[in-house]
Amino acid sequence: MAARIAGVNLPNNKRVEIALTYIYGIGQPMSLAILKEAKVSADIRVKDLDEDQVNKLRTIIEKTKTVEGDLRREVISNIKRLKEIKCYRGTRHAKGLPARGQRTKTNNRTVRGNTRKTMGSGRKDSGQKT
Repeated sequence: MAARIAGVNLPNNKRVEIALTYIYGIGQPMSLAILKEAKVSADIRVKDLDEDQVNKLRTIIEKTKTVEGDLRREVISNIKRLKEIKCYRGTRHAKGLPARGQRTKTNNRTVRGNTRKTMGSGRKDSGQKT
């Protein structure tokens, strides 16, 4: 039986501590805090969890934490608000440029989606062979 928490199927063969990080909005520190609160060992594999432990984890995550769809909606609405008030960060988001003060003369290809795999791959082909 696969444990399903917050609409995410947790991988059976991983440790619970790592498996919880598959849920959007839960990193390793929060994962450990949740396990401590639920009194579940971090070393147990997901497949070895009993139904009671899964229910404990599910209730803690769904009642106290903002995860998955709600968190995604919150982040999108925050960015939308920044764009509407036309602040600097909002305009950077709208233009698809770095919003946190990084330099843009070089090293901003990833945020623009212009990733080059090899040197010269961005060049256009010459007309014919010489």
